[in-house]
Amino acid sequence: MNRIKNPRPHPAGQLLLPTAAIGGMSLVLAAGLDLLGVLTQMNADIARIVSRGGVETFPKQVPGWCLWLAASLFAFALAAAILGTPGSVRRVILWLSAVIVVAAWAPVLSLAAHAPEIAGPWIATAWSGVCALVYTSRHRMAVDEISPDSP
Repeated sequence: MNRIKNPRPHPAGQLLLPTAAIGGMSLVLAAGLDLLGVLTQMNADIARIVSRGGVETFPKQVPGWCLWLAASLFAFALAAAILGTPGSVRRVILWLSAVIVVAAWAPVLSLAAHAPEIAGPWIATAWSGVCALVYTSRHRMAVDEISPDSP
């Protein structure tokens, strides 16, 4: 069989700059959706799912700065973790795990009588993972080039 070689091999991938760009883009996306009011509707839907009465049944609110700090930490940390992890399957499992962990905050916050406003951190985490997965699929990452025989 004739095999056609790829005329343009994947360029070498970096870690620091893509992590900063992906994390920043994810936060900008979440902030933009917040400004458009999309996150308010998502948070109301989440509250309706995890409670019987919806948003009105939660007497406490998580401070906004805490939510954005969590969104920042997850967006940047997940991007760095995915870019620094070898193997596509491991990267996808890492992304799915992070998205599930953030989503699992909703019932926990609900049980603590806090409004489960997790839409911002969830969007930032999910988008950060998607962007990092796309980046690693289009670049040769240094961690993927380590041979199994290396000490």
